[in-house]
Amino acid sequence: MSDGLDPEIAALLSQSETGDSADNAVTDISDSGMFKSPSSGSKETSSSSAGSASVRSIHEVDLSRTEFAPIEKFTNDTPSEIFNDTKYYKTALTGENQSAQRVHQILSKYLTCQDPKDRAVYRQQIVTSYWELLRGMVGKMGYTDTPMPKKMLVRFGVVLPSLFKQETKDFFSKIFVENREGEPIMYVDEWFKEIASGRMNNSATDEKKQVKTANMTPDQAASAEQSRLMQLQSKNSGKMQSTENILNIKENERRMLEGELKRDIEDLCEHNQVLGLENHSAGYTEMQRKLLPEITDILHRLSKNDKELSKVLEEFKEAKATYDNVQDKINAGGGAAVTTNDTEAVKIEFETVRQMAKMTVGRRGNQFPIFTREFYHCTERGTGTRENVIDVLTWIESLDPGVFHRIHKNVPNRIVPYVLLVPTYGDRGFCWEPFDRYNRVTSRGRIVVPMYPKDLKIAVLTAVADLRWQVAKEKASYYWMEEGLTGQYYQHFDQMKLKGDVKEFFIEDYILWMTKESTGVQRLDKDVRGIFWRNMPFPKPLKEELRKRSLVYDELCKKDANREMSDGY
Repeated sequence: MSDGLDPEIAALLSQSETGDSADNAVTDISDSGMFKSPSSGSKETSSSSAGSASVRSIHEVDLSRTEFAPIEKFTNDTPSEIFNDTKYYKTALTGENQSAQRVHQILSKYLTCQDPKDRAVYRQQIVTSYWELLRGMVGKMGYTDTPMPKKMLVRFGVVLPSLFKQETKDFFSKIFVENREGEPIMYVDEWFKEIASGRMNNSATDEKKQVKTANMTPDQAASAEQSRLMQLQSKNSGKMQSTENILNIKENERRMLEGELKRDIEDLCEHNQVLGLENHSAGYTEMQRKLLPEITDILHRLSKNDKELSKVLEEFKEAKATYDNVQDKINAGGGAAVTTNDTEAVKIEFETVRQMAKMTVGRRGNQFPIFTREFYHCTERGTGTRENVIDVLTWIESLDPGVFHRIHKNVPNRIVPYVLLVPTYGDRGFCWEPFDRYNRVTSRGRIVVPMYPKDLKIAVLTAVADLRWQVAKEKASYYWMEEGLTGQYYQHFDQMKLKGDVKEFFIEDYILWMTKESTGVQRLDKDVRGIFWRNMPFPKPLKEELRKRSLVYDELCKKDANREMSDGY
């Protein structure tokens, strides 16, 4: 888009809070005392939003869940008045010292400048100054008295409501503030709130900053110990949940075998009387004789089940005892995991989130960090709100049922990753980490999705495809070029003598698999289609529908049947 200034935007400073010119606005803001250091706010203690639809914490993985709950409402019926507040701009920047002053001055020049070259310079300066502003703001997201304009600035990048078009302002005013769905999909302000509270660990980085214990204050030492305990708890929680899941499976298996055994025994113990010899009963019938080897087989299976169940039960007892022990230590620390505001963790996470935001945009993308009608061209359903992203994830899971499954001891566990919604004009999501390094069994991975992309479905698909690749690669470990999904795809990549990043080719093919092949439109190479069909199969009803449309899919279904018959599927 051209850097030409929208006439309505050029007058935004006079349209906004003070009604004065840009120069006067600078003076007014400086005189208002908004750059004085803020008083320390009270800390928020609740671990979930008041309007949350679920009591369970978003950090607890519920292995009993098999799908997302349908989105009943995408927006609120009653719009918020937050973006109509005449003091929004001043409130958002108040107490942020020189970083806010600099953002205001550069933004004023950018929006009132007529020279395209000068605007390009100011535009680049805004990028740096805005991130410096956020650096000081993100640590305040966990305080109850943090004004909503500050949270909306961090969440949506909205600095000036007058940069909205009226219909866009109406839409943003209706976006739900709270997490009504209870899913681990978070806006940036919520992300930092969870990091600061200790309920969520920092995102993994190659270089981990270490704080010398000798220089720690008592509060920092307590926070570090609390963080260590939270890591132990997270690691053991995964083992406990996975073990309990297997234990439930074994108990259900035993229950079914015992029920089958009872029915067979009852049938076996029923005897017909002999005509003329009423005091005696006949021998086993032919059907009853067939029950004898079946009962023997059931007893063998029960014996095997008992050994496995007893072993798993001991593992579960051990894991639960460890979990309870760590929980007691956390509680003995005064609940620091809830009441602390870990500023060091927030500082580290800020640098990570800034890198995430850059990656959604790319080197040649639009790095402008502030929401403006000049660059926002999304539809309401195409904007990366929490509800819209969950809706896209639901669609993805309907076509790729195993997309969030992680296999442990041959048991698939459905684990939805954390999703960070960053307010950027990027077009591609990505996976930051496939799972927590301290808990590879049931921990959530982390993916990042831009909120203002050209195509939200594609942005989410790229993130999910990246997650798919990284989970499969970690599972195959050193043999990722030989085994599993990544191994099969890499061998195809090598045979075709393709050049470039193999993961990027996989992501593009995954997009075609989900958007074209799922509708019967053949766009993939034959070998790639076969790899995806085996490793990321569509649900059976869709397979049956596809085989009616083309001999290509009919042939794949026949191969499925052959593999099932040979027990090699």
